[in-house]
Amino acid sequence: MDTTELLKRVRRIEIKTKGLSQQIFSGEYHSAFKGKGMAFSEVREYQYGDDIKSIDWNVTARFNHPYVKIYEEERELTVMLLIDVSGSRDFASQDRLKKNLITELAAVLSFSAISNNDKTGAILFSDQIEKFIPPKKGRQHILRIIRELIYFEPYSRGTNIGTALQYLTNAIKKRSTAFLISDMLDSNYEEALKISSKKHDLIALRIYDRREAELPNVGMIRMRDAETGKLVWVDSARKQVRTFYNDSWQKRNKETDELLNKHGIDYAYLATHEDYVQPLMQLFKKRV
Repeated sequence: MDTTELLKRVRRIEIKTKGLSQQIFSGEYHSAFKGKGMAFSEVREYQYGDDIKSIDWNVTARFNHPYVKIYEEERELTVMLLIDVSGSRDFASQDRLKKNLITELAAVLSFSAISNNDKTGAILFSDQIEKFIPPKKGRQHILRIIRELIYFEPYSRGTNIGTALQYLTNAIKKRSTAFLISDMLDSNYEEALKISSKKHDLIALRIYDRREAELPNVGMIRMRDAETGKLVWVDSARKQVRTFYNDSWQKRNKETDELLNKHGIDYAYLATHEDYVQPLMQLFKKRV
């Protein structure tokens, strides 16, 4: 992709997602992702009923009269995007690749964050950490993230969600709101999920294509695993094969749901063939 085409794509995504974040998500985002800490605001004279633990003894000594510290909710957040860039993001049976949906989601969340004066950073991962973009504010920073997601080619095509969660836990010291944006085609990451969800406000956005859930009856087809490159022939005309395919999808979904619910993690399923606005709005409203 040449520079001109890249800039055009970035601009198209910016126009669409920035508009959504301002018109639809801004109020819901503000309500759904509130600051978790308390920041010092000012001191004032002690009033009857104030907690004596809040007395500022230095100011009290200086003025020979009791003063207390006043705190307010710390509104500024750090929003981290944990973005799956493994080989399976190239899958699509409709007119939108999973990676294109991921890019739009990352953009709309980022623009919602900066409209709320929050910092945004990103961790791009496969079965290793591919790139870390430290959290910052501003439009240019968001455009950098979008450019990376359009242009970036990972070193590896595998998936290791645990590695990404461990990196988040170690790299971001302050509590953040972290969106795990992935098709979640992985296992054995529960311990990392447990640790990171205690330190951060973790939300999972699971991306999928409907052909991952339902195999059409089109006879013999050759299928390639996007992450391993392995090729297999599948007889989709056989009902038993289609049933097994769908049952495997349902089983994986159930296991993922149970894992996320066990650790109190909010999540949403977002499909490549459907509009993502409604599921995101429902997720935001659920958190209010």
